[in-house]
Amino acid sequence: MEFSGKHAVITGASSGIGRAIALELAQRGAHLHLVGRDPTRLEQVAEAARAAGGTARVYRADLAEDAALEALARDLAALERVDVLVHSAGVVALGPVATAPVEKLDWQYRVNLRAPFALTQALLPALERARGQVVFINSGAGLRANAGWSQYAATKHGLKALADALRAEVAPRGVRVISVYPGRTATPMQAEVHRAEGRAYHPERFVQPEDVALEVLAALSLPARAVVTDLSIRPAVG
Repeated sequence: MEFSGKHAVITGASSGIGRAIALELAQRGAHLHLVGRDPTRLEQVAEAARAAGGTARVYRADLAEDAALEALARDLAALERVDVLVHSAGVVALGPVATAPVEKLDWQYRVNLRAPFALTQALLPALERARGQVVFINSGAGLRANAGWSQYAATKHGLKALADALRAEVAPRGVRVISVYPGRTATPMQAEVHRAEGRAYHPERFVQPEDVALEVLAALSLPARAVVTDLSIRPAVG
């Protein structure tokens, strides 16, 4: 895929992997539709994207809120075409099954699984018109579940199931679906996880968001006759 002039919708675009993917696409001349919770950081990413050669429109939305999600879906569904849809928004809360609040499970479910489902559903017509691609930024927790990670891992396992089912449904119509499973990546979420785990945070030891972005764009760049279905990225050391 050539990205110049293509329309890309990216959730979680104000930081981390979503931001890195947005800026890589901007350098290649894409039209970006950036979704995030923090309007200040989101506009900063949009400005950087414009400076890099892309165009950018921002959509402020808290994906945990029904009204915000529904309004966002309506706005984005008005797009004539979507060439790339990247689901990078995510939240995490740790805790053992015995004591983890059910409310935290609901919150993670809404952002990590329900929102990607709803937005994909709303944008399928535009994706099919463009014969586009959908990228789900999953996690190593989408492949295994460790102690203390039951809630987050459950949502990420669900996200894998969503991607796998969607791929089987839309492949005949020319839409490709990619799941990405980053290991420990130097993002604000990772810093939060380390605080929750009571461990020192050394971001230089981890995969960088830009590393993930480059791999995602490489997968998106394949000709239509090929697809990367699952992509795992791990720190080289540690």
